Amino acid sequence: MTPAPLPDLPVKDVLGELSAAMAVRGRAVLVAPPGAGKTTLVPLAFLAEPWLGDGKIILVEPRRLAARAAARRMADLLGEAVGDTIGWRMRLDTKVSRRTRIEVVTEGVFTRMILSDPELAGVTAVLFDEFHERSLDGDFGLALAIDVASALREDLKLLVMSATLDGARVATLLGDAAGGPVAVVESHGRAFPVTLRYRDRPGTEPVEDAVVAAIRAALTEESGSLLVFLPGQREIERVAERLRPLVGETVDVAPLYGAMEGTAQDRAVRPAPEGRRKVVLATSIAETSLTIDGVSVIVDAGLRRQPVFEPATGLSRLETVRISRAAADQRAGRAGRTAPGTAIRLWREEQTAALALFDRPEILATDLSGLVLDCAAWGVAEPADLAFLDPPPGPAVAEARALLTELGALDTDGRLTPTGEAMRGLPLPPRLAHMVVAAGDTARRGAALLAVLLTERGLGGADIDLGERLRRLAGDRSPRARAAGGLAGRIASDARATAPPRSEEPATEPGELLALAYPDRIAIARGAHGHFVLANGRGGVVDAASNLARERFLVVAELQGQARAGRILSAARLSSEAMDRLVGERGVSEDVVTFDTASRQVRARRVRRLGRATLSEAPLPTPTGEATTRALADGLRRLGFAVLPLGKDNERLLRRLRFLAAAYGPPWPDLSDVALLAGLEDWLMPYLPGVTGLAQITPGQISEALRGLVPPAAANRLEALAPSHYEAPTGSRVPIRYEADQPVLAIRVQELFGLSQHPTIADGRLKLTVELLSPAHRPIQITRDLPGFWAGSWADVRADLRGRYPRHAWPEDPASAPPTARAKPRGQ
Repeated sequence: MTPAPLPDLPVKDVLGELSAAMAVRGRAVLVAPPGAGKTTLVPLAFLAEPWLGDGKIILVEPRRLAARAAARRMADLLGEAVGDTIGWRMRLDTKVSRRTRIEVVTEGVFTRMILSDPELAGVTAVLFDEFHERSLDGDFGLALAIDVASALREDLKLLVMSATLDGARVATLLGDAAGGPVAVVESHGRAFPVTLRYRDRPGTEPVEDAVVAAIRAALTEESGSLLVFLPGQREIERVAERLRPLVGETVDVAPLYGAMEGTAQDRAVRPAPEGRRKVVLATSIAETSLTIDGVSVIVDAGLRRQPVFEPATGLSRLETVRISRAAADQRAGRAGRTAPGTAIRLWREEQTAALALFDRPEILATDLSGLVLDCAAWGVAEPADLAFLDPPPGPAVAEARALLTELGALDTDGRLTPTGEAMRGLPLPPRLAHMVVAAGDTARRGAALLAVLLTERGLGGADIDLGERLRRLAGDRSPRARAAGGLAGRIASDARATAPPRSEEPATEPGELLALAYPDRIAIARGAHGHFVLANGRGGVVDAASNLARERFLVVAELQGQARAGRILSAARLSSEAMDRLVGERGVSEDVVTFDTASRQVRARRVRRLGRATLSEAPLPTPTGEATTRALADGLRRLGFAVLPLGKDNERLLRRLRFLAAAYGPPWPDLSDVALLAGLEDWLMPYLPGVTGLAQITPGQISEALRGLVPPAAANRLEALAPSHYEAPTGSRVPIRYEADQPVLAIRVQELFGLSQHPTIADGRLKLTVELLSPAHRPIQITRDLPGFWAGSWADVRADLRGRYPRHAWPEDPASAPPTARAKPRGQ
């Protein structure tokens, strides 16, 4: 067919080059800025190309809003309605016919299409639009398409389009799979100039306050409609509520986010009526593939909401993060689509340089259980074997495989089970698919409706209580609600046809159904009102105004925040009867021996648990044996080495042994605090049979244990190399202090009279640091050269001390004087 003349948009200049590249290599990359026309003009131009033949074009879009807008725009250019030459397919809405040649589909739908029909029968070209968004479905869809084109359909043509992508990197990915270079075609566009303005938002100022102030100023200082970027639905609703009374009757405030019905989204993007202005409050849904006529001012809060997967807990939490520089440029470019505009950024200009260049690909920070399940169905054991721009992280893949094995979707060899095959056939994430498959025939329709409610934001309202949202959905007669019910019916029917038979069917209450998807998120009330602990060990808090705050048991579907008590966004109550059944199936009773740091004793108790959440516990008599030994050692490590009752003798022994280890090395062992704590089970615990608390440990046991660390041959040399005392010329045994790597002898100076050599240890190889004391045991000199002291500064010391201690001997030549430990007799 010959399409109508295409609009004069920038990408039109490169359509010939692009089509030629597709004809020759079958693969290409198109980099074009926002507003260049790539989304609508490229598919329409390809309709007239001979290489297309009778095949279809699949245009893959990251969002439903963009998919609908692209299909409508192309249909308008052809003078047709959607469903004729141009159609769309998305989760709750399909408009195609036998005449359809271009199908605009969302990324998730395309992934299911290719998994169901790997040959993509009747499809000649697949175009991936706005690939820079790097969603998991987008990355996986491209990897599957490359695999199909390499192994099954060499004639399948692939085009990746983006506004802010590293085109050469994607071209390399496509070229490596094709065995040759792939063209990167660039359209530089003709965007109108955009003036950047900055308004600093202090860290203490709520984002809603800064946004409302910026909007009010822009409405006064600028002309045209405004597009405002906020991180999420909650902030949008707060700004809208505060803004409406302030903007006047000629300004329309229009929210725009993913949870809205399609018709409401479409109303938000329509141009304002003549004589009126519009303020569109949007999430990142409005960054790309969308032109809102009349918008000439952008207000950008610089934030976005993204899911972050925590493999340790199996939870995906929502996190508010700063956008990338690429996203900031994309957002600012919205102001220059149809006329010169202004972009107001709510941060300091110099902060732009600190932004990441691109947003982090979703594949690096999300739950990969769906990907691993689909790869198993595709026959790929390791997802990294597919052509991903960024390979999936190994730890996340391992966590996903463990979850799927626990759900019964994979066997121990990683192969798909009948349960897994039934789960994979449902358009749901694996956990929710398992809920539907495991629900049993009578409960399956309710489980499917709950699954659709959780995957379609906004259905049934925004209440935390999923039971309440289900009740509202049941009374909702809107087109979206009816479509959701229809989808739930199809999901339940598909599951009924493929699910393995169950011996018994669970109850139909939402909480018990939800526990089939999230057994690790069963929550038990703990402590303050509205506080819960989940079976996976995380804490959660329910808004005090919610009815769920008063419940004893919940099952949590969504949790936000990194704190020990994250904010529960959606959950369902769990009755005591249902909890009893779950505990009967999943609960574990065990005897636990732990160290109580408060009493410094080993305690034993019988604990009933569901996952890591404790249901009940009762004390037990403290046992003896290996469990007690381990608990005591663990307690010592927590409290630190200093809590051991060493006593002075052991402290001196330990210093001597540490000195020898530092001075000589092996066979003298490392006896640092760190080494001793690490090896408690080997050196100390064998000497503490029956000990259950720190108060029972004696210095004698510790001494015996420390000496046991020294090999016998080395122990025989202990006194020779590091004696505990120094024998003075008077015959006195004076203790040696071993401090760090330098032993110290503190001795009264008169006891060293007559000594012409400096005191040593270690077979005479190491000089002691001698701290010479007065008769009153006060330091008078520190030396490592006693003969030098006698010959040098002794005269000054003698002059000072002989008047203060006249009853003591102060010879002029101490090196030849007899040593003494006594004062002179009276009368001398």
